[in-house]
Amino acid sequence: MTPKPASESLTILTDLVLPSETNPLNNLFGGELLARMDRAASIAARRHSRRITVTASVNHVAFNRAIPLGSVVTVEAKISRSFKSSMEIFLDVWVEDRESGNRTKANEAIYTFVAVDDTGRPVEVAQVIPETDLEKERFDAALRRKQLSLVLAGKMKPQEATELRALFM
Repeated sequence: MTPKPASESLTILTDLVLPSETNPLNNLFGGELLARMDRAASIAARRHSRRITVTASVNHVAFNRAIPLGSVVTVEAKISRSFKSSMEIFLDVWVEDRESGNRTKANEAIYTFVAVDDTGRPVEVAQVIPETDLEKERFDAALRRKQLSLVLAGKMKPQEATELRALFM
């Protein structure tokens, strides 16, 4: 299978925060943002694998900044690394100032998707080629996150987690 550049999976979703999507403080519900991120990650995973993809896990979410009613919100999703059938997707969430148009990073997340066939069985996906410095940084970190996840789940012995061990040795 031919490796693909991470940039080919880039997905950008931009939308407004509407009154029905806000909490009593007039900020975007966290669950609404999670749904938007899930949709963007799903599209990025599909673009990379060209297969049906399903959410395997939400590995990390950081709600760093409230997103007020009426804001323009942009979710950017891109594959950071692929493994056998799984793909890690890194998401950046930006909020645009209504007056100046300046964008500020509000949140970020990391999701894992798995490519499946028509019966729901996992299928192999292409490897990712990171090109930019940020893509390379996220690509390298994805292996450490994968190893940590496997160690915590008891599916890998700590001494086998070479990338993690390298951080401490």
